[in-house]
Amino acid sequence: MRNLILRSLVIGGLLAVISNVPARDSYAFYEGKTIRMVVGFSAGGGFDVYSRALARHLPKHIPGNPTIIVENMVGAGSLISANHVYKVAKPDGLTIGHFIGGLFLAQLLEAPGIAFDARKFEFVGSPVKDTPVCVLTKASGITNIKNWMNATPPVKLGALAPGNSTYDHPKLLQDILGLPIQIVLGYKGTSDIRLAAEGGEVAGGCWTWDSIKATSSKAIESGNLIVVLQMTPQPIPDLPNVPLAIQYTKSQEGRRLIEVAIHDISDLMRPYALPPGTPQDRVQVLQKAFQDTLKDPAFLDEANKSKLTLDPVSGVELKNKVSSLFDLSPSLQAKLKALLAVN
Repeated sequence: MRNLILRSLVIGGLLAVISNVPARDSYAFYEGKTIRMVVGFSAGGGFDVYSRALARHLPKHIPGNPTIIVENMVGAGSLISANHVYKVAKPDGLTIGHFIGGLFLAQLLEAPGIAFDARKFEFVGSPVKDTPVCVLTKASGITNIKNWMNATPPVKLGALAPGNSTYDHPKLLQDILGLPIQIVLGYKGTSDIRLAAEGGEVAGGCWTWDSIKATSSKAIESGNLIVVLQMTPQPIPDLPNVPLAIQYTKSQEGRRLIEVAIHDISDLMRPYALPPGTPQDRVQVLQKAFQDTLKDPAFLDEANKSKLTLDPVSGVELKNKVSSLFDLSPSLQAKLKALLAVN
């Protein structure tokens, strides 16, 4: 009887382990195969640089050591690539899409051209979270949040277009925090906003700290450019004394809008995704390989040399955050649409 019990326990334990391991077929599947990594932006940009670095190291962590090629499929702010991965690519684990996660919010806002349901993608992971901040020139006279709250006339912030975070984030801050803001649209990129700020056309703008640090470090160090507000859940290590936007919310509704439309979207901005219906064993293989690659010393060395920030989000976390985005109450969805929908 005792031996029978022991055998039962051993068999039960083995079954539990086996149930959490992808099927053996998924390991054999990738041998001799080629994976397409479809990037929604042009070569040389941040999305492309991350993808090419991953493509060089990810294969050795996938059983079967497949080849990975990067294909740039540009257009409509990466919407073309997102629609392709969702509608055209076969759900066989051989196509990984990399497009901007702000499109998920665009789906919620019923923006034109969205041909996917973000909730049905399978997510591999993301190498980094966005770190949105608002940076203003010393010449503008706005050197802290108190100055900004009391500013007259409204502070001019440069932006690309509605649907882009350079517009969406200030628009949310204007409504939720009551910050006096005048959004100046039409800039082609954050470098153009930076030049406009240097020339006095605008006071500054809101985009990611990683980008600002890389392109404006001298201006930051000299005090000519000041980070006045950060839109992250916790302080960025480089900016321990810069206040958080969520600290100035005036209502629970406002707090929730910031959490969903800024914090959660920032975590979702750089996803690697698979078509709906991709077999779960292959999803798990790629998720594990992705996480292992981000710990690979050779990859980390390349990321360091290329100045790539790493703050990963797992595939499971991405899926949960996307679900949370669409779980918003009808009233909050209506509020976001009223604030951010493109007319």
